[in-house]
Order: sequence, then C-alpha cells, then structure tokens
Amino acid sequence: MLEIKNLHAGYGKIKVLYNVNISIKAGEIVALVGPNGAGKSTVLKALFNINNIYSGKIFFHSKDITNLPTHELIELGISYVPQGRLVFSTMTVKENLEMGAHLLKDKDLIIKNMEHIFSKFPILKEKENEYAFTLSGGQQQMLAIARALMVTPQLLLMDEPSLGLSPIAMKEIFSKIQEIAKEGTAILLVEQNAKQAISIAHKTYVLEQGKIALKGNKSIIKNKKIKSIYLGGE
Repeated sequence: MLEIKNLHAGYGKIKVLYNVNISIKAGEIVALVGPNGAGKSTVLKALFNINNIYSGKIFFHSKDITNLPTHELIELGISYVPQGRLVFSTMTVKENLEMGAHLLKDKDLIIKNMEHIFSKFPILKEKENEYAFTLSGGQQQMLAIARALMVTPQLLLMDEPSLGLSPIAMKEIFSKIQEIAKEGTAILLVEQNAKQAISIAHKTYVLEQGKIALKGNKSIIKNKKIKSIYLGGE
C-alpha cells in the first residue's frame, strides 16, 4: 500500500532523515521507534507534506504522492493523528467529528461514518454533545483518532498516541489501534512506548539519528541493541 524509498527530509536547511526506506501493507500496523530526536515524527510529517523532502519518493498504491498537497493526500485515503491530543476544545464531540469529515460532500455518508465511529467508540456517543475540553485525556485521544477516521482512511498516521495517558487509557488506545487495523486500515505508528508498540506491530523499524538502524517483527524486542539503547536496558 505504502512505500517510502530513499527518503531524505527535514526542516528548511536542517536535514533530519537520511535514506529512509519503509513499506506497509493493508491492515498492517508498522511501528517506528527510537530515541528522542531520531526523526520518527519527521517521517510522518514528510508523508503528510508538512516538512521538506530533499530527495527520495513516496508511493501510495504505486502512485507517486511525494509533495502532494495535504488535502489531496486526505482525498486519496491518508489521515494523520498528530501528537498531543489535538482536538477543538470549545466544540462538542459531534462537531469535532464533523470537522474531520469536512472534505466529504455526501451528508448521508457523513451520518453513516459517524454511526460507525460511535459503534467503535461508545464513550464518544455518550458524550457527543459535550465540549471536548471536558473529556479525559484518554477520551480526547480517542476523539482525535475518531476524527481522523471520519473519512474512512486506508492509511492512518499516528504520532505518539499514548503520550501523557494513564496506563489504563494507554491500554485502551492500543486496543483500539488493533481494532482499526483488523478492519483493513494500515497504520504507521510513531510511539515512545517502544515495548507496547512492538507488541502490537506486524513490523517495526528502529530509527537512529535519522537512519533506519534495525527492522524486524515482534522478535526485534529481544535484540540487545533495542534493549540497551531504546528501552533503557529493560
């Protein structure tokens, strides 16, 4: 579904990524882990065309999408959940979801998609008319994810979805990520909680100083380099 080839990217004159190669299939969870500053979030931003790509190519269903405008990427079926539980705090849950569907013109489809979202996130249905700022951290993260799902993406980019959440909320978010993938959506997951990310991922890439240092399946957790450098010896 997605193929990143020899990607070099960064911000202005600051180069962050060097020759990054990543591939994702439909329904696959792919984790990007590594230390702070390794360039994990930069991969997502390059994909979503919100930083600079110096060279390399990004293909989605064999179509070259390198440097396509963000709204066109969304129309093709790519959604992005940025870091930090970014919701419209003074809007209701329902209004937040409607904002996620602003590119859809079919009102019946919007209603259908929202009903599907509410079946997946019952707590959001309960609170559909409440303001987003009244939700707990975990509920706000669910809302951010749900909003990105309103356009029924084929690929979901997620940046640090567990950041700042309680252990219970974190467990629930990771469970939801697995549910979304089982429905056929591919997920590229950037996550500081490397152990959790690797445990649910079909494939993991380890970034170090902007380069892919390791890649593998769940057994990558046993790699000594992972344990010492990325998991603090755990």
